[in-house]
Amino acid sequence: MTEPLLSLDRVTRTYAGAVPVHALRETSLVIGQGEYVTITGPSGAGKSTLLNVLGLLDEPDSGSYQVRGAETIGAKERLRVAIRGQLFGFVFQAFHLLAGRSALENVELGLLYGPVPPKRRRRLAAEALDRMGLSHRAASDPRALSGGERQRVAIARAIAAEPAVLFCDEPTGNLDTANTGKVLNMLADLHGTGLTLVVVTHDGKVAEQGQRRLEVVDGVVTEVAHARA
Repeated sequence: MTEPLLSLDRVTRTYAGAVPVHALRETSLVIGQGEYVTITGPSGAGKSTLLNVLGLLDEPDSGSYQVRGAETIGAKERLRVAIRGQLFGFVFQAFHLLAGRSALENVELGLLYGPVPPKRRRRLAAEALDRMGLSHRAASDPRALSGGERQRVAIARAIAAEPAVLFCDEPTGNLDTANTGKVLNMLADLHGTGLTLVVVTHDGKVAEQGQRRLEVVDGVVTEVAHARA
C-alpha cells in the first residue's frame, strides 16, 4: 500500500425520509497516494454518495474520515473548503462549463477560490489546456466545442491547480466511443504523473482502467478485484 491519502473508518450516510435510504453502511476504506480507483454499482446504490463523501461535498452521519491524517468529520467548514480547494479536483458528466466565456476563461474559473495568485491563473490555465491538447481552442466558446472537447476543458479546469486527487463522476457518460477513448487516455496520462484518481462509472470498460475496483450495492462497499496490473 502506498502512503494513505484518504481514510474512511466505519463511515455511514443515511438520507432521511418516509423510508430512510442507507447510502453508505459502515464503510471502511483506504486510498493511497497515486492510486487509480474505479467505483461501480447499480443506479441509486450509493456510488455518488461515496464520491461526494470522499470529496468533502457531503458529510457522513458517523465514523471517521481523514485526509492526509487530518480528521474532517465534525471539522469546521473552513477546513473542509481549504482541503477541497487545495487537494481536490472534480470532473462531472455534465461538464458545467459557462457559455459566453472562452475555454481558457472556464479553466481559470477553477483557480478563483484557491491559493493561486491572480497573475499565475492565466498561465496555469493555459498549461492545463495544453496538457489536454486544446491550446488551439483556448478562445472558443464551449458551445462551439464537441462533447469530448468540453469534457477535456472540464478536466483542464480540474487539474489546473495541480490537485492531489481527481474525482470523476461518470466522466464519459455523455461521450461517444471515440471521445470516451480520448478521455480515458488523458486520465491514464494524468495518473502516470502521480495523480490519484477516483472514478465513478457504470461503464465496464472505464472501470477496467483502474488499479482497484470498488462496487457499491445498497450502501455496502466491497473490493471486487484489481482491474489491471
